Amino acid sequence: MSIFEEEDFAYEQWLAVEGKPEVRLDVCLTEKTGTSRSFIRNMIEEGRVLVNGETKKANYRIRAEDKIGINLPKPRELKVVPQQIPLEIIYEDDDLLVVNKPQGMVVHPAPGVWEGTLVNALLYHCRDLSGINGIIRPGIVHRIDKDTSGLLVVAKNDESHNQLAGQLKEHKMQRKYLAVVHGVLSEPSGTIDAPIGRDPKDRKKMAVVFKHSRPAVTHYEVEERFIGYTKIKAVLETGRTHQIRVHMAYIRNPVLGDPLYGPKKNILGLTGQVLHAHTLAFLHPRGGKLMEFSADPPREFLEAVDKLRELT
Repeated sequence: MSIFEEEDFAYEQWLAVEGKPEVRLDVCLTEKTGTSRSFIRNMIEEGRVLVNGETKKANYRIRAEDKIGINLPKPRELKVVPQQIPLEIIYEDDDLLVVNKPQGMVVHPAPGVWEGTLVNALLYHCRDLSGINGIIRPGIVHRIDKDTSGLLVVAKNDESHNQLAGQLKEHKMQRKYLAVVHGVLSEPSGTIDAPIGRDPKDRKKMAVVFKHSRPAVTHYEVEERFIGYTKIKAVLETGRTHQIRVHMAYIRNPVLGDPLYGPKKNILGLTGQVLHAHTLAFLHPRGGKLMEFSADPPREFLEAVDKLRELT
């Protein structure tokens, strides 16, 4: 199997890859390279993947005689700059921190957002963070969306990180959210058990899909009803990307102010979804003591609720 060469590309090397017949090109390369499927799709779209010397689409089905080459980019040294950004630290000890992330703050750097994140702020406050998730996500055990506010636990060392990540994986870490959703929920409580995966129609979104998805379970309770809206408490049993937002949209009660899964009309002029990680509970990684924390919703959340009460 030959290795394709292209002098014009400022990339490290062309790698020859052998795939199983009838497997999609993007699926094959994702498995072979250990990178994400979105990364591979970008490589394909930019012409950096060749099949028998020609470009193909991501859904191309590999044949036994195909020769596949991919030109992988050179790894670049990434540096995350510590920044003096105010942090609301709810709790801190030698092993971990619990922080109340404001709405509008990204949790960790990513392409296009290298500064102003929670990680930039954490590195200024505390240089000793676990290295399990690498340079970009030091200490980050779990995430919440940019426009979701609320509590996160951050690990200061690898042992604590492994312990906390284990609790998360085994559904032993309790996370309760407050949200306002469209529509009036008639039942006092409910459970949404529906798998979540990448939306096949829009790769920027997640959706309830039954292929290439993962199990997802959200429990909710009604806290207050308004005209056309409901305030709920949601408890995550699993932790999929955008889980509450996707599940509530799935039952046709999207989160108020959600620009991705909700209606385009924004009656209250909100800057993001009315969703707040209110309560976080876990066993301390050193000693196993039950730790439980709560944080009140931000001003925009409370003002939205007050306006809905006035209209009711």
